[in-house]
Amino acid sequence: MPERPVGVSWSLVAWSFFTRKRPAARPLALRSRGDMGDAHRVDFEALAPDVDTFLGQATYLQLGYFETLSHLIASTPELSQKESLSLASGAALLKHRRFVTLIRERGDDALEIMLPFREPLDAFRRATHGARPLETVLSVHITAGMLDDFYLALSSSYGETGRGAAAILAAADDRQALVDMIVAAVDADEEWRSLLAMWGRRLVGDTLLIARAALRPTTLDAADEKKVEPVFTGLLAAHSRRMGAMGLDA
Repeated sequence: MPERPVGVSWSLVAWSFFTRKRPAARPLALRSRGDMGDAHRVDFEALAPDVDTFLGQATYLQLGYFETLSHLIASTPELSQKESLSLASGAALLKHRRFVTLIRERGDDALEIMLPFREPLDAFRRATHGARPLETVLSVHITAGMLDDFYLALSSSYGETGRGAAAILAAADDRQALVDMIVAAVDADEEWRSLLAMWGRRLVGDTLLIARAALRPTTLDAADEKKVEPVFTGLLAAHSRRMGAMGLDA
């Protein structure tokens, strides 16, 4: 039976900013996975980071997912769970390598492009690393899902490079195997349900902070906030769907 967490911290500033009651927004303009058209283009190009920031963050995030999942494989005794983790880990590594190729095709050094983001993104991974392996499995599924969606939304700002990045982000992630692990644990021990539901809520604030920090301006005026709001509203809606699919309350 899992122990309940003690002193779970929240990213209160991010949580209050993104969840306070606001006027109704237009439907999210995130592109559905596999849809490379412009029909659902997100109109916040002026807020998007420069292309090196976009590529550096997206590339290093995938490497981080791979690293986290690889560590979990080593510490997981059950062979079937090792296989599940290896599927998701391999998919993250493949996305990372494809991003590296995309950067090199632009004539840039992938290591130099990623290096400025190593420290903050490593800190993010540490902040979302659970005390128990299953919490960390949920962390990867939730944070990777939210940030893949976010960078997919940003990709429309970068022309041909953005289309290449969108294809990478929309590719299979094999994280359903992680979902199956979580569902099996909850089915076997009901105590996991409330613990993981709480942990899932804890992840939202940290993940939204990373997404918000990727945008160009340090502060948003009212007009900019209206452009960004549907995207973050959509990220939260997708998060709720992911949690619901696992039988957890978002």
